[in-house]
Amino acid sequence: MSFDKKIRLAGILQESLVNGPGIRRVIFAQGCPHNCKNCFSPHTHSYDKGELMDMDIIIEDIRRNPLLKGVTFSGGEPWEQADKFSYIAKAVKAMGLSVWCYTGYTFEYILQHHNKKRGWSELLKYVDVLVDGKFEEDKKDSALRFRGSANQRIIDVKSSIEVMGAVALDLDK
Repeated sequence: MSFDKKIRLAGILQESLVNGPGIRRVIFAQGCPHNCKNCFSPHTHSYDKGELMDMDIIIEDIRRNPLLKGVTFSGGEPWEQADKFSYIAKAVKAMGLSVWCYTGYTFEYILQHHNKKRGWSELLKYVDVLVDGKFEEDKKDSALRFRGSANQRIIDVKSSIEVMGAVALDLDK
């Protein structure tokens, strides 16, 4: 079975200083199940809009920018295309860049379902920092760095998994 190297995206921001530390490439997933009230990017919710893009071209474009410190996956919901985002993340990590990922899911939910959903275990291996939780309008705070609402957390994935015990999560397989 061959792997389709096309990913459905809402867009790409070539250089950003607000989606993680340093200059970052931001890749916006198309499709989101959360429908957060007053979402910053409601145009990313539909699963049939956006554009199909070649992941190898995206990776090569990242490789050509020496200013980048990392890549951030945002949305839409990147975990809805985890197999595709893990393919990109693996290449990004091989370049020595960091990977941040925004998600409406909680870290706990991802851990509970990582071996039941396609690509989730793989993506979890490559994400350095997860910004988790749905945007909650009543907890919106423009003073927060890298987050839209106070319920969202900035999680160091590797350290958190070490504390919890990677063996229990079967992430080494």
